[in-house]
Amino acid sequence: MRVLFLAWRDLAHPQAGGSEVLVDRLALGLIARGHEAAVLCGGPVSPRPYPVVDAGGTYSQYLRAPFAYRRHFSDVDLVVDVENGIPFFSPLWRRKPVLCLVHHVHEDQWATRFSAPVARLGRALEGRAMPAVYGRSLFLVVSQSTRRSLRDLGVPDERIRLITEGVDVGATALGAAPSDLPLFVVLGRLVPHKRVDLLLRAWRVVHRRVGGELVVIGDGPERERLQAVAGPGVTFTGHVTDDEKWELLRRAWLLVHGAHHEGWGIAVVEAAACGTPALAFDVAGVRDAVIDGETGVLVDYEAELTAAWVQLAADDRTRRRLGDAARERAAALSWDATVTQFVAIAEEAVGRERAAA
Repeated sequence: MRVLFLAWRDLAHPQAGGSEVLVDRLALGLIARGHEAAVLCGGPVSPRPYPVVDAGGTYSQYLRAPFAYRRHFSDVDLVVDVENGIPFFSPLWRRKPVLCLVHHVHEDQWATRFSAPVARLGRALEGRAMPAVYGRSLFLVVSQSTRRSLRDLGVPDERIRLITEGVDVGATALGAAPSDLPLFVVLGRLVPHKRVDLLLRAWRVVHRRVGGELVVIGDGPERERLQAVAGPGVTFTGHVTDDEKWELLRRAWLLVHGAHHEGWGIAVVEAAACGTPALAFDVAGVRDAVIDGETGVLVDYEAELTAAWVQLAADDRTRRRLGDAARERAAALSWDATVTQFVAIAEEAVGRERAAA
């Protein structure tokens, strides 16, 4: 089977996140099983074990993708159209099987990134045009939260398929023990919907009560603004190596996660694989990654987050209990299982089109 992923970004992009990790893992897994995989996306790109073609800039790639597809990939068996706000609407220019991969629906996010007219257009393209254009295709999601959001947009449940994302549990086997002093980690892209500014406000209160350090791992357009408002005890690392990330997650007392929504919450599960529980908001995607009261704690409001943060910092026994359960759950998640699920759904998508022909 030959599979092409139409994606917004490559792993080389400075703002690459969970979506790019998933596409990379699926492509690598397909190759390992004897299939062919390639990625067509906006630049910058870097060499990978599979072909990666630069389709243009952040927005121009949506116009250039059909031409790049015809030039390089028109004979693939399946196109996986990765929706990031809006998909590539590939069924309009490809008559062969298409699978639409949706991490999360962006309806509430449009207004935080764009002017009112552009936000209205984005919501219309995602909320009305996408379900219509992909009327015969299967949709692929990574959480029950996204599944529910697609149903709310009018996508029939019988056309939605779910895969579970994996985590590199083995990569966490080595690393430091938990820090003797209070250490908390924020991990992710520094963009508005991650709400790191909210976490920094809460930290001012927490730091006065428990001391210690808050380490913010990641980079993005919000970094300069966030550094300007950060209080005492905050360290911004920018991008770090995998080894550095795993070590910090192993040493952390908690992963503190402020996202307004997620597709799945890969940072939460990476922390869980290190035995570090999460303190986060009870929002779409995150509630799929955190079992409240078992592998972490979910809250509804900023004041609750602050109070829970102080309480958990003082309660070693509860943190250990949550961390042990988080590690156990993460150990059951593997990328091999993710690829197995994906292959079955990809074969179904190809078979459906052939049966309908």
